[in-house]
Order: sequence, then C-alpha cells, then structure tokens
Amino acid sequence: MSAPTANHIPIPEHVRKKAAAWLVELQSDEVGEHTRYEWQRWRAAHPDHERAWQRIESLGTKLQALQPALAHAALSPAKSSGRRRTVQALAVALFAGGIAWVGEERVPWRQWAADRRTGVGERDTIMLPDGTRIELNSDTAIELAFSDSERGVRLVAGEIFVASGPDDRALSRPFFVYTAEGRVQPIGTQFTVRQTVRGQSTVAVYAGAVMVQPEQGSPRLLNAGEQARFTREQVAEPVDADESSTAWIQGIIVAQDMPLAAFIAELARYRSGWLGCADSVAHLRVTGTYPVSDTTKVLGMLTRALPVEIHYRTRFWASVQPSTRSE
Repeated sequence: MSAPTANHIPIPEHVRKKAAAWLVELQSDEVGEHTRYEWQRWRAAHPDHERAWQRIESLGTKLQALQPALAHAALSPAKSSGRRRTVQALAVALFAGGIAWVGEERVPWRQWAADRRTGVGERDTIMLPDGTRIELNSDTAIELAFSDSERGVRLVAGEIFVASGPDDRALSRPFFVYTAEGRVQPIGTQFTVRQTVRGQSTVAVYAGAVMVQPEQGSPRLLNAGEQARFTREQVAEPVDADESSTAWIQGIIVAQDMPLAAFIAELARYRSGWLGCADSVAHLRVTGTYPVSDTTKVLGMLTRALPVEIHYRTRFWASVQPSTRSE
C-alpha cells in the first residue's frame, strides 16, 4: 500500500483550531505588522501549520459565506467564551465540512455543495432544460432534482425568482420548489420564494397561481398579486404582493417611505459582514432607488439624505448611527 500524500494526512486538531484563530485575528483593519510577523512565524514553524493555512486559502471566494461569523468573532474579546466557540466551529467547518453552528446562527455550509449558488452581493440567472428561468438573489443556493416523475428545485438558502416553463415530455412531470418548511407548486406562473428566517419561508406570486403545501399543514392556493409566509405547520393569510420587491433582479432596491431599519436589513443582504442600525434612527424613512452593487456608496447616500453617519469598526462591521454634525 502506498504511503499517504501530505494532502491526505490529517491535520491535528490543535493546529486546525490555531489556524482558525489566526483567520479571525487577521480580519481586523487595525492588525499590525507584529501580528502579521507572528502569523508568518507560526506558519513556518511546522509543516502542519502551513498545510492548515493552505487549506484555508484554497477555499478562495467560499470564505465570503464566513464573513458574518468572522466579523463577530474578531470583535469579541480574545479570551471570551463566545470567541472560543466561534473558533471551534470554524475549525470544524473549515477542515471537516458539514454543518456548523456559530453562537446561535447557522453558518450555511450546505450552500457550498449546492448545484448553483451566489456569494454575498452576487446574482445569477439559469435556464433549466424545461425552459424554466430561475434568478438567484444575493447569497442564494439551490439544488436541482429532475427525475422521471418530477422537476424539483430545492432552495437551500436565499431567494429565487421563478418563471416556470412547460414540461416537454409526453407525460408531464409536476414542478416543485422545496424549502425547509414545505413545497410550492406553480401553475403556469411567475413567483418568488425566499427563505426569510429560520423556520419560515415567503412566497409572492406575480402571474398565474401557486399551491403552497406546508410539511405538516393544509395547502393554500395563492393567486397573482398575493404573497404569504408559511411554516412547516401552516400558511399565513395572504397579503398584497409588493411588485417593487423583485427590483433586485435589475440590481436595485426600491424604497418607498421605508423605515430605515427595514432598509438597512435589506441592504445587509448584499454586503459581506455585519450591518446594523441604531434604534434611535430606525424610524427614519427612506425613499428612492438604490443600486446593490456598491453598498458603501449607498451608505454614503444615506448620510447626505438623513441625519445619520456610518461607524466602521472593521471593513466587515458597519453601523448606522445618529449624526453628530452640528447644524
């Protein structure tokens, strides 16, 4: 039997944890030359150290999914239990794959293995073999499951717009979009599905109709112009669908008298790291059309339109605060 190559030799647990700790440490914009020197010394001290760091670097753009967790850990005191738990979870996920939990927020590792995915701030369009068009919003992942009996799309995370196409087979197969809460079956339609928060999805219909089937509850038909949230147990009462909520397909957010807190929460979907809003300015109203391709520019626009300013602690941590400018 041939000897294992270096790439297949397990990296010791203490090395994995230290590599994850260095990844967190290097996130700060204030990291100094001494810290970088010590990091390089650690890499050179043992081949296992360098192999661990090469493993991290090999993830490339996939590290974007980690930025909220990294920013949270970088801002925590170095000796805090929260930071230790984050480093532990990062070490498991970076070197073993699977699903990890950081604090109380799930890090979407399953997205990495999805058939199609977008990073934070990215969008994509795909055409399925049956002519169905799917638009993927920022930080979205889907899995495709076409078989002889059905055409299936599983929304792993994020939001999609679907313009469903007819099946060209003699014996038509039903088309379904699955979420963690149930499934949606379109009836010649255009609609969006969004995994909004843990345990809840939202469906909005813009043409035709869809049947929403919770995992454990009764189905409900939604017609064009309606949207509804649903959980595994039930579908909420429909409300009017907001046509402007699909503006992300064109790369913009359309705000009409939107509370600043809600606007910041929407903008945060297109920005790596953490973006928050102080309670004291959350009630301010935002109106206008804003491009999602440059969230920093949008934040700058807000400071000119509203009595607010942006506080940055790192490039991955920003907060909208009351303005301190004198009138």
